[in-house]
Amino acid sequence: MSTALYDPFAIYDASILVASDPVEIDAPAMLVWRILTDLPRYGEWNPFCVWAQSTLEMGAPVHMRLVNYANPGSLAPNCEYICAFEPGRLLSWELPDVEAWPYPARRDQIIEPLGAERCRYQSTDAFIGPNGIHVTRFCGPWVTRAFNDTARALKARAEAMHRGELS
Repeated sequence: MSTALYDPFAIYDASILVASDPVEIDAPAMLVWRILTDLPRYGEWNPFCVWAQSTLEMGAPVHMRLVNYANPGSLAPNCEYICAFEPGRLLSWELPDVEAWPYPARRDQIIEPLGAERCRYQSTDAFIGPNGIHVTRFCGPWVTRAFNDTARALKARAEAMHRGELS
């Protein structure tokens, strides 16, 4: 699915959608993509998802350790599944709706090229299903904070790498 056609703001009701602020990054979209898909290095830069492991194949699990913003000082294990993968543009994973955990969600990380040397990044989480509105109300503020922290850290890392300050 092309991000030119994929717009979570058009697909999901605003009452169940949480989003980071859009961040303009002075680095090429493919560099940002490489950072997002280099899961073993998340602990070097990502203040929210401090560990991640996956093959990144469609349907593959993404095992993560997330900083628990609702309980500072602790990490929360999480496992979601790759549902969209468009190099340089879209990386998405979802939490399926299962009886044991009826809180499905879909996270989209969208990269929009703004030319050869710049791009825009934004992350969204849609809390879908009958409990979506309740999950959004409960988790929305700290998820927004986590996504904004991640977006700012991604910008800093990508720009430093683009300037040659990091490898």
